[in-house]
Amino acid sequence: MGTSVRLPARLERLVSRVAKERGATKSEVIRSVLTILEKDDQKAHGDATPYQAMKHLIGCASGGPSDLSTETGKKFRGGLLRRRTAL
Repeated sequence: MGTSVRLPARLERLVSRVAKERGATKSEVIRSVLTILEKDDQKAHGDATPYQAMKHLIGCASGGPSDLSTETGKKFRGGLLRRRTAL
C-alpha cells in the first residue's frame, strides 16, 4: 500500500544517509523504524485489545449443544412471554 510522507530536510537527509549506509531503500529504512516503534508500543501497552489477549483461546472449547446461537431471538421472546404470564 502506498503512502506519502513529507519530511523536513533534516530528516530526509538522515533517511537518505541511513539507506545508503545500509544498502537499503528509503522505504525499507522507514519501515524498519516503524517496526521498532510498533514493538516498543506493544511492550508499553501489552496486548491492546481483549481479542489479542484471548485469541489463543478462541475456538478451543468443545462440548455443549451445537444450536446455542440459532433462533436466539425467538427463544428470548418466548422467555419474556413466559415471564409476563407468570407475573
